[in-house]
Amino acid sequence: MTALTLSASSAAALRADAVVVGVTKGPKGPRLAPGADAVDDAFGGKLAAVLETLGASGAEGESTKLPAPDGVKAPVVLAVGLGEPAGNGGANDAEALRKAAGVAARALAGAKKAAFALPAATPVEVEAVATGALLGAYSFTAYRSDTRKDARLPLGEVAVLGAKPRDKEHKAAAARAVAVAAEVNRARDLINTPPNDLTPTAFAALAQQAGKEHGLKVEVLDEKALAKGGYGGLIGVGRGSATPPRLVKVAYTHPDATVSLAFVGKGITYDSGGISLKPPGHNETMKCDMSGAAAVFGAVLATAKLGLAVNVTGWLALAENMPGGNATRPGDVLKMYSGKTVEVLNTDAEGRLVLADAIARASEESPDAIVDVATLTGAMVLALGDGRFGIMANDDDFRSTVHSVALAEGEDSWPLPLPQQLRKTFDSPVADIANMGVRPGGGLIAGLFLREFVGEGITWAHLDIAGPAFHEGAPFGYTPKGGTGSAVRTLVGLARTAAEGDLF
Repeated sequence: MTALTLSASSAAALRADAVVVGVTKGPKGPRLAPGADAVDDAFGGKLAAVLETLGASGAEGESTKLPAPDGVKAPVVLAVGLGEPAGNGGANDAEALRKAAGVAARALAGAKKAAFALPAATPVEVEAVATGALLGAYSFTAYRSDTRKDARLPLGEVAVLGAKPRDKEHKAAAARAVAVAAEVNRARDLINTPPNDLTPTAFAALAQQAGKEHGLKVEVLDEKALAKGGYGGLIGVGRGSATPPRLVKVAYTHPDATVSLAFVGKGITYDSGGISLKPPGHNETMKCDMSGAAAVFGAVLATAKLGLAVNVTGWLALAENMPGGNATRPGDVLKMYSGKTVEVLNTDAEGRLVLADAIARASEESPDAIVDVATLTGAMVLALGDGRFGIMANDDDFRSTVHSVALAEGEDSWPLPLPQQLRKTFDSPVADIANMGVRPGGGLIAGLFLREFVGEGITWAHLDIAGPAFHEGAPFGYTPKGGTGSAVRTLVGLARTAAEGDLF
């Protein structure tokens, strides 16, 4: 991954391939953000005017390259837009810095080192600039030939200027950025890996390997253990595939922890829809249906790297949903791990089945809260678009907390209800419940279904990340094309909030 350093050097004095400055959008044209003073001096105080002449406005997502003048050791100045100043500080300003740093890192692909002279006077700003740059520098090249003429390596090193390299809080902010960005990028790698290589067994093996590296306890239930244990949801979904399902438990514990969290991730390594086959045009990106499990896995690893005083257990519900000769059929009834029976009306509503088993199993350990993460429903994309995930919960205060943490971490989300009147729509005449209800409010019905499997008295939230988990358009900000690592930062933020005693 791209290296990160903190530097107290002047933006004009540091040797680098480029120096990055920030520009805000003002009522009378672009305005330089704090951190750009030394570079502006080298331009005779006219950098903002030069940028305006070149068409820069300071708008979000904007970048302008220009040759550096005498007095600046870097040969190139890159100005990136921060948008309109928020004025009140906080999450909005931090996210603007993340996005701008991401734009800069992408624009400087191929460079060995860049000096980021963006606002970095506080630990929040240091972490935001560092996180955005490290996420923006991401590139997935595992399956590309080295002979490609247009291939450029990611930016080699990010030097955050204006930070205090010896300051304890600044160093901690940089450490958080490195740990979290590394795990977001790990999740992106997993999501982008082709499904012929990332099978449930391969994913489980990767979890075991990472567990050894980071001192985590990893348990893997194979198909025999799942059948013996009565995990009807996982077995039922995985029956049509030549690659059997797995349930993976990844546990991090801290001696000073007073709160225990369970993160549960949907890990459908490829989703054909099963017998209820997806229509043409909907299969090509279905390797991303394990994004929830990737997020959970990355979040547990980041929590461990940061040594947070909280116990976090990740549950990866891994299966491949294929229409093989032994596949579950519409009309079949599955007996779940909890003992409930489920009539399967649509085999493409498989995510809730594997999650139900994992949630029920996680509940047996009586955590203080369970948070599940899944690319669960197309209905959520229709409701909220591609850029944000929905949050449902069995506790309104907890749902609000998750929403606040997500926004603070730069992940757009929206709190949603669980209308009780929809519950009856997935009653079944032959089983305890069905896996489908009415079409309107389908994302909410999926949440109501999952709530049925949460242990009594346990606080629970459900994140439907179907929209932001996989980006098919052009890169923007720090968001790449392909897997995004959505929800990793929110989960780590929840773990950090719990460690600080502020989660409940």
